[in-house]
Amino acid sequence: MTETQYRQQLNLILGDLADELDVPPSKYEEAKEHYDAVGTWLGEDDSELASYGPVIYPQGSFALGTAVKPIGDDDYDVDAVCSLQLDEDQVSQPLLKKMVGDRLKHPHSRYRNMLDPADGGRRCWTIKYADASKFHLDVLPAIPDEYAWLIALGVPEQLAKYTICITDRNTWDTDIDWPKSNPKGYAAWFKNQMLVRLEEGRRTVAMQKKVEVQQVPDYEVRTPLQRVVQLLKRHRDLRYNGDDDKPVSIIITTLAAQAYNNEADIVDALLNVVPGMRDAIEERDGILWVPNPVNPEENFADKWAETPRKQEIFFEWLAVVEQEHRNLLTSRGFEKVGTYLTEAYGYRDASAAMTKYASRASQPEAESNLRAGSIIQAASTPLARFDVPHREPLRWPEQPRYDVTISATASRKDKSSFQFNSDSVPLPEHWDLKFTATTTAPEPFDVYWQVVNTGEEAASHGARGLRGIIFPGTNLNRDEKTEYTGFHWIECFLVKDGVCVARSGEFVVNIE
Repeated sequence: MTETQYRQQLNLILGDLADELDVPPSKYEEAKEHYDAVGTWLGEDDSELASYGPVIYPQGSFALGTAVKPIGDDDYDVDAVCSLQLDEDQVSQPLLKKMVGDRLKHPHSRYRNMLDPADGGRRCWTIKYADASKFHLDVLPAIPDEYAWLIALGVPEQLAKYTICITDRNTWDTDIDWPKSNPKGYAAWFKNQMLVRLEEGRRTVAMQKKVEVQQVPDYEVRTPLQRVVQLLKRHRDLRYNGDDDKPVSIIITTLAAQAYNNEADIVDALLNVVPGMRDAIEERDGILWVPNPVNPEENFADKWAETPRKQEIFFEWLAVVEQEHRNLLTSRGFEKVGTYLTEAYGYRDASAAMTKYASRASQPEAESNLRAGSIIQAASTPLARFDVPHREPLRWPEQPRYDVTISATASRKDKSSFQFNSDSVPLPEHWDLKFTATTTAPEPFDVYWQVVNTGEEAASHGARGLRGIIFPGTNLNRDEKTEYTGFHWIECFLVKDGVCVARSGEFVVNIE
């Protein structure tokens, strides 16, 4: 295949993967119903807040269209701002926080028993819905801010005018009167960075639905920039799951948007955005900066100086992403696309994306349009190579609700050791291997492992050499050895109440 053909096929696969990660429009509608209902309650005629004209609107990933499905059984995290028409001379931070909280705790409020915690968090009031929607809503009390200072810093008025003063318990006893924020201005800036593709997408949806363009909400459209941010966030989540120092979403989103140039597809966007993210980081007086585009005096990366490990992990992660996406456009890299996606984005979503892609590719029109390079083979090979007769099929019904990933270390008797990735450089025989599974699943659960060997050397030892049986493990660690040359793999399964709730996907070990 030519590089152009790789790009065409990879773009379809990544599009299918992004669809798997994406929050469906129904969830955006449900989120809007939730925060609109809160706004209605806060502003009802008999509310103590009614005279201050409370306005509620989304912020964060739901406002940007970059939200991804939660990993495992986690809730959808929706952020909203509740702005009251007051100024700094009329109210203090603690009083504003209390005013909103008192209304939410009103005896007739449906939210009074849904607040988590009951006394509110550092900045927000969190409403945890007990129904099956799996939502929790963070409501941030705020008041409008004078914005002339932002215009003086060069921020356009159409962005600066949305700036707000917010509550933050950590500043109540400091010299900071009111922390500043501008989520609506940031959302407008982000939208402008992809405006060409956003409007193009809205026109396409309008034609499909036979409605006017203005009737198409933004959340029904996904631009390549939004897809890239979703992919990068999930890649980050799986690689650094549970690590408090992992790269934060606002930095990933800002750098990606800075580097985006309205590319028309996901592959072109990734190939331009990922290396461009590094270039968008500034240095000021020896300190690295990721400036807030709607407040140049705010550094989104200010925690890097306080906690150097945050900076180290960010650049470690970025280097991995850069290398992986370069490799995918080589013939050898594309042959392993299924394995790569499983490692980077989780078995559940990668498997669903590859299956969907292979199914579509098998249609006659797809085969004729992209016959060169065998699109069907490219889609199915990464998964088909694991289809061997001695591999025991999964014996439980599968309901993937959590993620489990495997890391591995190779060592030998002289104590030399190193970590290695799935399907990486071949290992020599007679080394010790230690596999460690990490999961988002809460205990209790039962752990099972499966080791599958292939190749003539393993086959010469019969079933003992080939293996393939799913067997119980005592914990999330598994010790093995490199005994037979060839292509082999190990997989971890987590079982609750007779159901497989997580599986790692195949961690490939090559032995020479």
